[in-house]
Amino acid sequence: MTSAKAKEILYILRRDFSPSRWASSTRNSFQTLIITIISQNTAGINTAKAFERLSREFQITPEALAKADEKDLQDALRVAGLFRSKAKTIKRVSQIILEEFNGSIDFIHSMPLEEARRKLLSLPGVGPKTADVVLLFSGGKGTIPVDTHVNRVSKRLDLAPTEANYEGVRKALQSLYVPEDFLAVHLSFIMLGRRYCKALRPVCKQCPVSDLCPSRE
Repeated sequence: MTSAKAKEILYILRRDFSPSRWASSTRNSFQTLIITIISQNTAGINTAKAFERLSREFQITPEALAKADEKDLQDALRVAGLFRSKAKTIKRVSQIILEEFNGSIDFIHSMPLEEARRKLLSLPGVGPKTADVVLLFSGGKGTIPVDTHVNRVSKRLDLAPTEANYEGVRKALQSLYVPEDFLAVHLSFIMLGRRYCKALRPVCKQCPVSDLCPSRE
């Protein structure tokens, strides 16, 4: 796929899709980290419910969550699924941020991207996608988080090699788009994957970029 075709795809998706609530999020870096941990293997609506309940019960700060009783965290997160492991991870992550990072992950703003990424990846329960979400949404860094939708859409549109792993997809997309478009790429590819480019039954006839898709049925 050429850069011109890649840009045309993004132009169409931006025209057809409304921006996600994430695009105008005012969450700080720690809040973004917590909601992204909650979102792992969880539907968006349940992620939102769990985060809202957690926010009612606790201040979303490293200090408050590090001191929280793990069972109380579990109760708040129950709707999200995997709530026991997520409660444990959130409590431990909060403790480490207090002990090792002076109670803040705002280093993402001042550190070079790869250095900040390595620090985030050192936290328990933080994989590449979670780190990249925090870096992009709260740090404004030049990276594209690759979730299951972004991965599938990128490969079907021939924007990334079919055999590419997480890093392969991320780097392929970043070579086709300018950093100013990384957020739009991430959000629009997720919306495309949810509405049309579904895993089992893609709705190719209604897809706004079907004419540019080599995988269309």
